[in-house]
Amino acid sequence: MFYLLLLLVIFCIFMSLRTLFLPYKMKGKFVSLENFLSIGYVYATVVLGFGIIYMVFALNGRPLLIETGMVRNDNIFETCFYFSAMTLFSVGNGDVIPHGLGRIITVIEALIGYTLPAAFITRAVFDKDK
Repeated sequence: MFYLLLLLVIFCIFMSLRTLFLPYKMKGKFVSLENFLSIGYVYATVVLGFGIIYMVFALNGRPLLIETGMVRNDNIFETCFYFSAMTLFSVGNGDVIPHGLGRIITVIEALIGYTLPAAFITRAVFDKDK
């Protein structure tokens, strides 16, 4: 069940990212509510997907994240989704650090976070109706 859930989450992330590379003719302006929502959906899918990956490993007895500092949060759900969002949107704060396999997963998420804006802008420029 563990591996099936991981495959399902990875598939959902992949399908969400795939939408940025499909041909799509944008209507109207570069900046529109539709374009803003589409990139928002992709970001939300990636944050939730990677958060679920961290959480599934933790619930399976193989935690990938370690909290540092004096204040520790025992809520694994909050920690996983917080770390996922911080990794995708920035380089993180250093209050939660990955270890083991978590480092590889974190690097993949960070690379996705850095390339998403470029992919979206490229799509907006090349697919604009003339």
